[in-house]
Amino acid sequence: MSYLMIRDVHVTLALLSVGLFVLRAIASVLEANWLQHRWARVAPHLVDTLLLTMGVWMLSILRVWPHEMPWLMAKLSALVVYILLGTMAIKRGKTPASRAIYAVLALSVFGYMVAVAITRSVLPGL
Repeated sequence: MSYLMIRDVHVTLALLSVGLFVLRAIASVLEANWLQHRWARVAPHLVDTLLLTMGVWMLSILRVWPHEMPWLMAKLSALVVYILLGTMAIKRGKTPASRAIYAVLALSVFGYMVAVAITRSVLPGL
């Protein structure tokens, strides 16, 4: 597979991942029962594993390490924050209102990651 194909799969998986997150976050805020179904617990992890795999594959093709590119390190650091906020939004937030706030914060961080990826700048827009 070429780099461009891998990148396109990575972008597609990122969109699918955030779409699944939005659905699960809304369900969490609404306290929907379907969040307990097996597919709702497994599918996001499968998509995210493939997403991360494509990212690592791109790095291997380019032969770079995140510490060599500040924008990439910023994106990976933001990914950790996104995961933590996402966990609070889906599972660990104590009230529906707090889960909604965590979801909005997680989506803001996701937006930052996209902006960093597009601009290849730690501070996109500046």
